Amino acid sequence: MAAPAPRPPGLCCCRKGSAAGPEAPPAPPPPPEPPPDVASASSSQLFSLRHLHLGLELRPAARALAGCLVLELCALRPQPSALVLDVHPALHVLSAAYRRAAAGEAPCSFAFSPTEATAAPAPPPPPPCPSPPPPPCAPPCTAGPPSTATFLSAPCIAAGPLPSPAAPPGESPASPPPAAAEPPPPLPLFAQPPCAACPLGFRVDPFTDYGSSLTVSLPAALQPHQPFQIIVRYTTADGPAIWWLDPELTYGNAKPFVFTQGHSVCNRSFFPCFDTPAVKCTYSATVKAPEGIQVLMSATQSTYLEEEGVYQFYMEYPVPAYLVALVAGDLTHADIGPRSRVWAEPCLLPTAISKLSGMVERWLTAAESLYGPYIWGRYDIVFLPPSFPIVAMENPCLTFIISSILESDEFLIIDVIHEVAHSWFGNAVTNATWEEMWLSEGLATYAQRRITTETYGAAFTCLETAFRLDALHRQMKLLGEDNPVSKLQVKLEPGVNPSNLMNLFTYEKGYCFVYYLSQLCGDPRHFDSFLRAYIEKYKFTSVVAQDLLDSFLNYFPELKEQCVESKAGLEFERWLNATGPPLAEPDLSQGSSLTRPVETLFKLWTTEPLDSAAAASSVDLTKWRTFQTVLFLDRLLDGSPLPHKVIKKLSECYSSQLDSMNAEIRIRWLQIVVRNDYYPDLYKVRRFLENQMSRMYTIPLYEDLCTGTLKSFALEIFYQTQNQLHPNLRKTIQQILSQGLNPLPAIDTTVVTTDTPAMVLEDKVSEATNGAISLRDVNVSA
Repeated sequence: MAAPAPRPPGLCCCRKGSAAGPEAPPAPPPPPEPPPDVASASSSQLFSLRHLHLGLELRPAARALAGCLVLELCALRPQPSALVLDVHPALHVLSAAYRRAAAGEAPCSFAFSPTEATAAPAPPPPPPCPSPPPPPCAPPCTAGPPSTATFLSAPCIAAGPLPSPAAPPGESPASPPPAAAEPPPPLPLFAQPPCAACPLGFRVDPFTDYGSSLTVSLPAALQPHQPFQIIVRYTTADGPAIWWLDPELTYGNAKPFVFTQGHSVCNRSFFPCFDTPAVKCTYSATVKAPEGIQVLMSATQSTYLEEEGVYQFYMEYPVPAYLVALVAGDLTHADIGPRSRVWAEPCLLPTAISKLSGMVERWLTAAESLYGPYIWGRYDIVFLPPSFPIVAMENPCLTFIISSILESDEFLIIDVIHEVAHSWFGNAVTNATWEEMWLSEGLATYAQRRITTETYGAAFTCLETAFRLDALHRQMKLLGEDNPVSKLQVKLEPGVNPSNLMNLFTYEKGYCFVYYLSQLCGDPRHFDSFLRAYIEKYKFTSVVAQDLLDSFLNYFPELKEQCVESKAGLEFERWLNATGPPLAEPDLSQGSSLTRPVETLFKLWTTEPLDSAAAASSVDLTKWRTFQTVLFLDRLLDGSPLPHKVIKKLSECYSSQLDSMNAEIRIRWLQIVVRNDYYPDLYKVRRFLENQMSRMYTIPLYEDLCTGTLKSFALEIFYQTQNQLHPNLRKTIQQILSQGLNPLPAIDTTVVTTDTPAMVLEDKVSEATNGAISLRDVNVSA
């Protein structure tokens, strides 16, 4: 996704100063020592996070989510003065409270509305907190009429109505309730509360343009390793993690839809958290949604309580915050294997079944033979509407994937297998810092290609690898070999969004390093054995590169004796910290039967003098694999603009054939059309964009249209189609179109009725997106 405009340090995009209730603590707690993860404001290094509970109510009509977070923690040092969590300006904190945890206590449940209880009187409140004493900056913790931070025992919800909320902590008693027009967020319910919850003072401060910090004062006498709970009630609207879709933006046009996307640092707008991959914990969630809306989460267990109208989820293995994911909408399912199910909108389900039935089990079995048991139980897939901002996301137990990819069989295969590989590399063992994302992506890409070699053969794997490495070298030419983002260990500067570091180097340079390590072993099966041991040693933890490399050398002592880590020109340190292309690339000769015809055809079309008859008759593109065709078209793209006679003959030979092929092929041909200003086929560009709502099939074309002489044509198409685009995508395209222009006016799209390409073109070529990297070259998948 496009990087946001830089902002002054210390200011977030919505808040310019601290935000708190009217009765803010008089003496703010001192800030904790600086966190090791510069992308997180949290004090995660001071605490052990054991579990988090979420109570969530989805409110599609308001495009809002009301939440209650219960964190189970232990302090690692004596008397920490404050707990700092990552939040976001889109998330509004209503109250914070402390509760002493009972040993062996069952997970809490949640009450979603006072009207859910019966009319029986509520039992008396629990006794006050005996220990530790309340913090100096917080209101005293006493028994009496419960506030919104007082938590009821389980019988309370059955025995009588929930008490009317008083003023939440941090707000004046005279102020109105935080949600006058909407019901309050859920209340947590504890079966055997040892004491009432103590309201705590809190404040929200700016951090970066992608987040804020929530500082919660803690009781002064808190001792190390003493279990306690922090309860935060909040609401959150449209934010980086939460994507609300009106029915018109779904395939069925019937019901609203919502999904979350946590990678890299977006989930701080979903719930307050330690938003760093270095921290993992188990989680549970109780979710209430409107009737008829199916809710799914990335969890190992799920149930639906029909009488209460709530879904319950439990993730029994520790995961980082970014892997907590939710999707809700008009979704139906079908089993496609003994431990796999596919979810999709009803109109898409038959296609999804036909593409994947029996396939996922085949891929899982191949992966298990290489890297050991699949530990997550189920492997389900949910297909999301075209507004999903990336291709796929490896949420445990429930892979999110964009539905647009269904028409491109080979891309679907590769993307799902890549997410399967993440079950071992990324989910079970995670990079501890965003500066080393290659530890997840490079290893997952290597594992993906080992799986495809086992299931589809070496030639297919080499073809796909050649296609990706071509894209890597294309990106290198655009960025320059000295660009620091080409390092595997990228230095993340404060204020820079880690998502901006996602590029093909993360995947392909990381893959090349892992492949090099495998070649040092002599036999890839020996390296597979090492990776099984690596997973077993580090599963459910987060690691740094040195953990991987030390384990590698210890597993192969003979290589350690040979000092392979210091081999001239291929030093491990140089692999990690040198800019530029990979120090070594894999031998792809086993794919020559598939790649050589591509190279031959490309030469026939680009060698002078052109013999178009020979070129046209040499190959039948309809019999090629998708990756062969896209590799050929990508090389034509790299050579554009082409001589006019070449593009004319290419169109005569292939344009009608390509029309019937999948979107991955069509978009590349249309980019060739645009980059060569080939007006006879521009109507196909219009037709394509009129039927696409996905970032990966719209952004590259708009970038190319605005780089050349066709910006007015792009403007016309955008004004016709903007209402069918998600607001986030609409904003991104507006930014592309606005480069070098005045801000785009809001235009009534109903007045644009022409059906032919606009031929009134600008004389000046925009430099705004010149040399831009196409989204398809960056977001392979998450």
